Amino acid sequence: MSEDATTLEHNGAGGLSAAIVKRDDGIYFDAAADAVSCVAAVGQLFLGGAYFAGLDYAVFTRVLYHCGPELPPGQAGKPLLRFADSIEPFHAVRRGLYKTVKLIGGEAEYYFEPVYFEVPDLPPQPARLKFDEFVADMWGKGIRFGIDAPAVRDVIATGRVARIIVARRLNAVPGRDATIVEVSRDIHRSNAPRETADGKLDMQTFQNRFPQVKPNVKLLRKVPSTPGVRGFELSGAVLEPPAPRDIELTSVAGAGTVIENLRDGEYLVSAVEGFLSVEAGSKRISIGPKIISREGVSARTTGNLQLTGEYEEFGDVQDQRFVDGGNITIHGNVFGNISSRGGDIVLGRNLMGGTAVNADGAIRVKGVASGAVLQTKRGEVALARAESCIISGTRVVIGEASNCEIMADEVIIKVAEGCAIAARRIEITHAGPRKQSEMLLYTLVPDLSKLDKKIAELRPKIAQALREAEQHKAEMDAITGQPEVRNYLNLATRVRKREVILTREQEPLFQKMAATVGPSLRAVARISLAMKAAQVRQEQAQEEVRQVEREKRALMNGSRCSVQLLTGDVLARTMSFVPDGPPPYDRPPKELKAKVRGADAGMTKIFSGHEGPIDWAPPTE
Repeated sequence: MSEDATTLEHNGAGGLSAAIVKRDDGIYFDAAADAVSCVAAVGQLFLGGAYFAGLDYAVFTRVLYHCGPELPPGQAGKPLLRFADSIEPFHAVRRGLYKTVKLIGGEAEYYFEPVYFEVPDLPPQPARLKFDEFVADMWGKGIRFGIDAPAVRDVIATGRVARIIVARRLNAVPGRDATIVEVSRDIHRSNAPRETADGKLDMQTFQNRFPQVKPNVKLLRKVPSTPGVRGFELSGAVLEPPAPRDIELTSVAGAGTVIENLRDGEYLVSAVEGFLSVEAGSKRISIGPKIISREGVSARTTGNLQLTGEYEEFGDVQDQRFVDGGNITIHGNVFGNISSRGGDIVLGRNLMGGTAVNADGAIRVKGVASGAVLQTKRGEVALARAESCIISGTRVVIGEASNCEIMADEVIIKVAEGCAIAARRIEITHAGPRKQSEMLLYTLVPDLSKLDKKIAELRPKIAQALREAEQHKAEMDAITGQPEVRNYLNLATRVRKREVILTREQEPLFQKMAATVGPSLRAVARISLAMKAAQVRQEQAQEEVRQVEREKRALMNGSRCSVQLLTGDVLARTMSFVPDGPPPYDRPPKELKAKVRGADAGMTKIFSGHEGPIDWAPPTE
């Protein structure tokens, strides 16, 4: 508000609210004032015998009722909103020119005709109506909203005789009820062949045999209700629209789903990987952790399965069939291929010639695995019996293994015959060859060359820092050994300890002595800082060496090979691996088989013979 702005006062109205501000360039509403205050201020002025000259009725209505056209760009956002040129008195003589208004069904009808001033002793004098006065007069007659400004201005300007609707009620506009719409196309079952990325049809895979979703998939979206637009009676009274009906996503949210409020709306979202079902009656959408099938996996029943949730199958998995999912349980025999992206693979019977691959989780076979591949990148592989299999994982536990290639961090086997086994920790109860297959054991030992190189790089730094510290100490001793410096330091020490009390005559001499040796003392301080920095570098490098040596010992302590009883010739070697690289057992099957059946350069023989036991661990020093 400018300094020359003043709160409007009018002789007939008394002090008005600060909602209206009068300035030299016009009349303004204070944008900070609420609509109720503005309406009260306007009513106080109109009923007090005044009107707004040069009234901008659109701005006037917008401020009072927040409806109608938006404010002009020049006014939007300003602290003061100009809506009139000035405030003028509305004399009774002028007020008498305006006739009664007729109210019919929310509309105000007015009859415009020539008007005259009544002057004593003279014939009636012609007069003209004014729109600004008309607004003030209508306010007093209860018409405070909805004046058709263009129509009224036109009739007044032309002076024609007309009966027109001068004001209309603004009816409330009903809102829109809330609804729920589908946003995912994958929630319906389809047995059609799946279309591949290149547009071809995969006849081995159904398009969507079991409706399933991944986590965080949007399933349904709530289209929120839209509030109606309120209207106004001619009196300015508010007409509230009927409240729109709402619907909550909780009414259709079942197990395995969550409701999330995102930027573009409220969604029903899958919370887990699983299969989608719609509960009869309640219509709730639920996502279960697994699907249970009793028909088996074949070209006739399910085709290849690509699942994102838990799967339990009571039938067999036929040869060349693929089951891809997570937490997979097969109660029948498996002749095909099982692939899990996480969770456990549990095979209740036998794995014959197929594969079981898990990216993150265990593989457990309760029966026999024969001519199969079992690999997990992170997890345990447990079998009752394995024959001619390729097996890898974090930990491998087998009752009986024959003619197998195995690689893991830890291998525990009761009976091993004709196997090639590589692991950091090997524990076997009985081991020996089988027919033409050797019994080969490889203890994985870490390649410490990087750590040895790091130590070799640190030792010169330690020696260099030590030499620098000794050199700085020698420089300090040379300076502090000078007679005048030594004498001053001794005297200063005794003065500081109050062993010597200087007289008034001795203090100037002591200060002169300090000034003389000052450059030498500053040099000593500078050299002392350099010496301490060298000592810190030395200690830091030594601590790094100690830390690397601790890492070496920890790595070496993890390797061990133990066989309690030999049933024939066994050859045991070391096999190096890079400790900070990927797991040594994370290899394709063919590469893993070649690795454990071959002999690389640099391998060290730790045992060869048929008499045991074997109990080997690498030296830690």
